[in-house]
This record gives sequence, C-alpha cells and structure tokens, in this order.
Amino acid sequence: MLAVNFSFIILIYRLFGKTGLYAWIPIAAIVANIQVVKLVEIVGISATLGNIVYASSFLVTDILSELYGKQEAKKAVYLGLFSLVAMTVLMNMALLFAPAPDDFSQASLKNIFSFMPRIAGASLVAYFISQSHDVWAFEFWKNRFPSPGHLWLRNNASTMASQFIDSSLFTLLAFWGVFPTQALIEIFWTTYLLKWVVGVADTPFLYLARGWHLGKKIREA
Repeated sequence: MLAVNFSFIILIYRLFGKTGLYAWIPIAAIVANIQVVKLVEIVGISATLGNIVYASSFLVTDILSELYGKQEAKKAVYLGLFSLVAMTVLMNMALLFAPAPDDFSQASLKNIFSFMPRIAGASLVAYFISQSHDVWAFEFWKNRFPSPGHLWLRNNASTMASQFIDSSLFTLLAFWGVFPTQALIEIFWTTYLLKWVVGVADTPFLYLARGWHLGKKIREA
C-alpha cells in the first residue's frame, strides 16, 4: 500500500505536474475516509485502514511547499476540505432515495456512508488543523534550514508533529464512545506509528520530485 501510494503520487506529478498534485489531494481524502471505517489488525494491534492513503497527502503538501510555495500548499488543503464535504453531502443524499425493489446496493452503501458524517466531521477538523500546521511548520523549518541538504529535516520535522496532531484529534472525534478506551489507545498509537513510517518513507520521493522540478526548469531555460 505504501509503495503503491507513493508511486501514484510520483506518476501523477510526472504526468501532470502541479495540477496532478492538486488532483491527488481529493483522491486521498475520499479514499482514506472510505477505508477508515474498516478496522484491521497489524501484529495483533487494532488500526484503522486508510492511514497510509491519508498520510500520503502530507507528502503532496510538502512537495507543493518546497517547490511552489506556502500559498500553493494551502490551496491544496482547502481543495481537500471541499472534496470531503462534497462527497459526504452527495453520498448521504443518495441514501435518502428509496431503492428499487431489485436494488442490492442500499445496505452496503448505508453501512459505509451512514457513518460518514461523523467520520467526515472528525476528518475535517483533524485534516484542517494538522495540514495547516504542516504547511506552517514546513515553512518555519525551511526558513531556518533553507539548504537542499536539510530538505529531509524540514520534511520530517513538520510531518511528525502534524501527524501527531491529526491522529489525536481524529481518534477522539471519530471513535470516542464507539470503541472502548483500550481500543482507542491502540488505534491512536498504531495509526500514528503508521503515519510516522509513511512520513519517514516519503522523504526520498520528495527529493525525487525536487530533482524532476529542477531538471525541468533547467531544460526550459
């Protein structure tokens, strides 16, 4: 899942440039918030699916911050928020339509999307706060360590703190009262650990995107 996500991000950037990065944000937001309703076990510990897809959006905003500036990264955050709101409204409207007698999809759709308003609400709050912090923190570290050799530092320093904020807010808002306290603790730590792994693993892809961007500017010059 990790390799596939990063490969898609690099491919969409290679094919469509900055526009491709913007396109990935709603993809990640929508897919992650569908997958997150599924609880899985990783080495005997409970975790919600969707964390890898969701965490990949931090790589996208970091690429935008590094190559195109803070305002472009903020624009991507707002795009993700809008896509999540639109999906939640449209899918819950679809559930209000009476299904035809031979319809077989209503029950399945209801199982996934009837829980979506709470998931979406938690995601909106966690996403906006954590992504806004990530954009700010990346710029903060970039101003203090601007050299290309410190790209790994500003990437990981901003992402790790932002992922902690995101995991804390989302777990409490989405699952408080749904799962017992022990399960909540496991969900928090496993989701944060997964996002931490994603944050570390995405660094080479950030360097790769930067290299392509610089190479393109040289060729255009």
